[in-house]
Amino acid sequence: MFPVLETERMKLREIVEEDAGDIFSCFSNEQVTRYYGQEPFVKVDQAKQMVHLFAKNYEEKRGIRWGMERKGTKGLIGTIGLNAWSPTHKRAEIGYEIHPDFWRKGYAKEAISEIVTYGLEELGLMRIGAVVFLENTASNELLLKMGFQHEGVLKNYIHQNGRSYDTNVYGLCKVVDKS
Repeated sequence: MFPVLETERMKLREIVEEDAGDIFSCFSNEQVTRYYGQEPFVKVDQAKQMVHLFAKNYEEKRGIRWGMERKGTKGLIGTIGLNAWSPTHKRAEIGYEIHPDFWRKGYAKEAISEIVTYGLEELGLMRIGAVVFLENTASNELLLKMGFQHEGVLKNYIHQNGRSYDTNVYGLCKVVDKS
């Protein structure tokens, strides 16, 4: 059973094939993909494939991706999830994207807070990491505000549009009483 989460303004829910149009709207937008590590989508079929990939990753316990839907409305404004999920090692990496129409309105912060809480408390994660393009000022600043620690720079870590990019790596670890 896919976990449905709620924040003050959003429902975080399973992404289904009917969401392909909203997924395409995000991933065909160059403002969204410029710091995502992939080329913009050009066909809705690419969005459908992504929906199936999200479902497969969840089935195989390799990741979990929620659609971000504002309460009282239909349609996704973005997605958020945990990638590279390793239940054995109790870690995952957070990733998210939001359509530019909804930037700078606090939705990412709200969703990140809920996903971090879910990951640490419900999934038993000890570490949630994040990898962010150096140039993605908004995400870099947001993660620091959310309590993630900057751990370093990964050189030439993501290749996109014919060039390699350095990325910041962040981590947020569960506080454990070692006494």
